[in-house]
Amino acid sequence: MAAEKLSTRHLLGIKDINRNDIELIFETADNFKEVINRPIKKVPSLRDITIANIFFENSTRTKLSFELAEKRLSADVVNFAASSSSVSKGETLIDTVNNILSMKVDMVVMRHPYAGAGQFLSRHVKAQIVNAGDGAHEHPTQALLDAFSIRQKLGDVAGKKVVIVGDILHSRVAISNILCLQRLGADVMVCGPTTLIPKHIHQLGVKVEHNLIKALNWCDVANMLRIQLERQDIKYFPSLREYAMMYGLNKQILDNLDKEIIVMHPGPINRGVEITSDVADSKQSIILEQVENGVAVRMAVLYLLASQG
Repeated sequence: MAAEKLSTRHLLGIKDINRNDIELIFETADNFKEVINRPIKKVPSLRDITIANIFFENSTRTKLSFELAEKRLSADVVNFAASSSSVSKGETLIDTVNNILSMKVDMVVMRHPYAGAGQFLSRHVKAQIVNAGDGAHEHPTQALLDAFSIRQKLGDVAGKKVVIVGDILHSRVAISNILCLQRLGADVMVCGPTTLIPKHIHQLGVKVEHNLIKALNWCDVANMLRIQLERQDIKYFPSLREYAMMYGLNKQILDNLDKEIIVMHPGPINRGVEITSDVADSKQSIILEQVENGVAVRMAVLYLLASQG
């Protein structure tokens, strides 16, 4: 049985939570999954809580998922698109948040281009902070929903072999996923071109493979990451076409494997680059389940944090 309370007031990264926290989030998400599949999808759990979504970077999917989770819990929601606001006029992170807190906000969901922005904020403001992605550092709710989706599909995460393929160097999803999967007892491998694998990744206790076919034959689950061109200031590979030839997953490769694997993707998908449409839409893909599970997992995180006050 999981613990009754989270061990932390904020969700800043997977490295700050333990296995009991993860199990508690999953058990709570199981209950919320039932709620969001009912005809009436709302519960009054956070009726008196005000949550501000502050996004210093664009992110349609994560923002929508959090907003839906908040509304399903009956929270009051304030949306703040910082990229188009006074931040571009030079207002600091603390100024922005203090202005929002003066509106009596209880919780802040924040995405920021700089690693550690959530930690910085949690030390300076009273509200609880949920990190919705900070630079190439962490994206904890994405890792939680990915692991939750594996658990839903395979019954357990422990003992499963998961390969994360693609742009590991610039990916906050990869780091959070590695930490979360290992904490739950999975075996993790990363796969991609040498230029997109961080030099010291071995220190995290993961396997490294540069051959996609070998990696796919090893794994039970393949999580195909998007190439993050917006974070790449130099060329890490000759062309997207060449990347797709070496590391793109198509139906022919999938069908030629000696076993059936599960295919995941945190989105948004570059169809025809990291995976083809016939893979994304195949029965082995759980990409749409990830989206649905994202709402339930984020509801669980917000509910558990709010209950600590």
